[in-house]
Amino acid sequence: MPTTCVIGLLWGDEGKGKIIDLFAAEADWVVRYGGGHNAGHTLVRGGERLVLHLVPSAILRPGVRNVIGNGVVVDPFHLRDEIAKLRQRGVTVELGTNLLVADGAHVILPVHRALDGLSERMRGDAKLGTTGRGIGPAYADRASRAGVRIGDLVRPARLDAALHRLLAEKNAILRACGDEPLDAARLRDELLELGAFMKPGIVDAGRLLREAHRRGERILCEGAQGVLLDVDHGTYPFVTSSNASSGGIASGTGLPPQALGRVIGVVKAYATRVGSGPFPTELDGEFAHRLREAGREYGSTTGRPRRVGWFDAVAARHAAQVSGTTEIVMTNLDVLRGMGSLRVARSYRLANDSGAEVEHFPAFDLDGVRPVFDEYAGFDEDLTRMRRWTDLPANARRYVDAVEARIGVPIATVSVGPERDQVIQRSAIQKPAIQNE
Repeated sequence: MPTTCVIGLLWGDEGKGKIIDLFAAEADWVVRYGGGHNAGHTLVRGGERLVLHLVPSAILRPGVRNVIGNGVVVDPFHLRDEIAKLRQRGVTVELGTNLLVADGAHVILPVHRALDGLSERMRGDAKLGTTGRGIGPAYADRASRAGVRIGDLVRPARLDAALHRLLAEKNAILRACGDEPLDAARLRDELLELGAFMKPGIVDAGRLLREAHRRGERILCEGAQGVLLDVDHGTYPFVTSSNASSGGIASGTGLPPQALGRVIGVVKAYATRVGSGPFPTELDGEFAHRLREAGREYGSTTGRPRRVGWFDAVAARHAAQVSGTTEIVMTNLDVLRGMGSLRVARSYRLANDSGAEVEHFPAFDLDGVRPVFDEYAGFDEDLTRMRRWTDLPANARRYVDAVEARIGVPIATVSVGPERDQVIQRSAIQKPAIQNE
């Protein structure tokens, strides 16, 4: 198994948690390389639902080392609480053993959450629809070289200096906007306590991963959100603040670019999006409600109802090309049962004066585009117990074939339910062994 990445190819929420857990059966390391606790990866085991936000999705796999890489922004308050909740549910989480945190990862502070909310209020009707968890402001401080890093939490002198620089500016902003400033002394004490808690797991993650790669160990990189939320290649400004595509791996892990050999893109059999921003194939009305309920399309982090739409092959093809996707996993095919005829957007008709039909993803001309659809016969059969490609009804197979042809990348695996074993291996491409514990 070469160094592998699992990423979402649209706007996130594609079911990456299950797929990462699946492929982690053949991994020694699983590494989160970007995002923060705005991501929510859901695992279902024996009917029990487990949502992970910062802890990587292989935490249920014995013997796998889970790493929060330096490209992640970490809320240490949330991480402590997430670990506690996992332990309460019987999950083994041991800092320094099966969970490691990069010392270079930047810290989300309470002031970042305050500034996130303030920014959204100031935008009014033009708000981005962030989760309000401080992700963007933390990345902004990283870029402006004003941030606090995980390694500072175990170095009191460095923490003092970093907090002094940061809060001098941020508290002035909060006061000017009528909000309460942060108590620097109290925050320092809380952060030092959190640093002591995390200390066994705080490591130079890049060095450990490079050494593991040289030894030939198997590394799986876990993407957060999706390529269309990538700050450089997504639907800007309605994006996240990090590189959610495979391009973020080298900087977010410390691995060299040539270490990556396999990119697995995950798509749903239809499209969803949370928050504001363009969504060319979006549906509304009663049919959208049916699809949302059938797919349980509510945010695992926020609980917000997701916007739903037909599959967008234009957007997925763009994301696959940007990320160098070598194979695709399609999830939620079972959700399309009984939905009647199925549609796939093959191109867009631009809303500008030209009205041209294009098959590329137009970064600056998405507003008002009209998708041009191909239509396919639907299916009424229950797919959730099927485990072989030939078990699927002919119409379901034709639909997968059509999506594959439009994206131009092999769909190697199809998921037909939330459980680990509800997958169908479709091709001879390298596939994970299905293991149940």
